[in-house]
Amino acid sequence: MSDRNPELAALEAAMAATDADRSVNVAGALEALLLLAAEPVTEFELAQAVGVPESVVAETLTELVAFYEETGRGFELRQVGGGWRYYTREDYADLITRYVVEGQQSKLSQAALETLAVVAYTQPISRARVSAVRGVNVDGVMRTLMARGLIEEVGHDPESGAVLFATTSYFLERMGLKALEDLPPLAPQLPEVEELEAELGQLAAASASSAHTNAGPAEPDSESVQEPPQ
Repeated sequence: MSDRNPELAALEAAMAATDADRSVNVAGALEALLLLAAEPVTEFELAQAVGVPESVVAETLTELVAFYEETGRGFELRQVGGGWRYYTREDYADLITRYVVEGQQSKLSQAALETLAVVAYTQPISRARVSAVRGVNVDGVMRTLMARGLIEEVGHDPESGAVLFATTSYFLERMGLKALEDLPPLAPQLPEVEELEAELGQLAAASASSAHTNAGPAEPDSESVQEPPQ
């Protein structure tokens, strides 16, 4: 019988379309994950994240490599160190070098310099502690310093689990120092780090106590503060 069952043909077409959509979804998911990767990611890790067999991941990655090559993208997908990661294409190495060097020559803002000083003199230190010392949010500034290669992650605080930051060897190079011990001493008029942290702790405790008091029905100290001296 030469004629095929119309319902069977429609079902096969639907299954083929579903498989094509799933392939596209896997490729998109892998691209999204690899764009976030700071180090090579294994096929096993990618398969676990996407929820497909490793064989599907391996096949999709190979297809992506070929697609980027055929379309002449400015980046490529490489398998290195047992995993996969995006890299800029070697053809644009000179362009990237010029861009990076010009960016490194631009001056740091006052906020970045102050944040860098806090990290340098109190390292290893968490982002939250840097914010407490400076009294402002430092998320953006810390990202800038990391992008410049001046600070880096060096572990986690054993108590809070917060990421700790410290200066890099490039920081010493830019400062013309051989070691952190060669950092100039803090100005005499500035408090020592321990004193500063103790003072910040007292201020935080006082602020919390004040908030608790203000929640009550009366403020017994509000008038005494305004009373003129005898």
